[in-house]
Amino acid sequence: MLRFFIPNMTCGGCARSVTRVLLGVDPQAQIKTDPPTRVVVIDSTLDAHTLLTVLSDAGYPGEHLPQAISS
Repeated sequence: MLRFFIPNMTCGGCARSVTRVLLGVDPQAQIKTDPPTRVVVIDSTLDAHTLLTVLSDAGYPGEHLPQAISS
C-alpha cells in the first residue's frame, strides 16, 4: 500500500479526479481517498514515483507518506 498527501485534493470532486487519473494508469488499483485529510491510499502494482508523476501531471502534486503502523 502506498500513501500520498495531495494538498490540492480538497473536495469530493477532486477525490474523483484523483481516482480517475490513477485508474487510468492502473485499472486494477484499489484506491481510497480522504479529502478532509487530503490523503489517498493506493494498492497498485506501480511504484510511488510513477503514481506521483501521473498525479502531478494531472494537477494534483503530492508527497509520499510513510506506511501507517498497523496493530
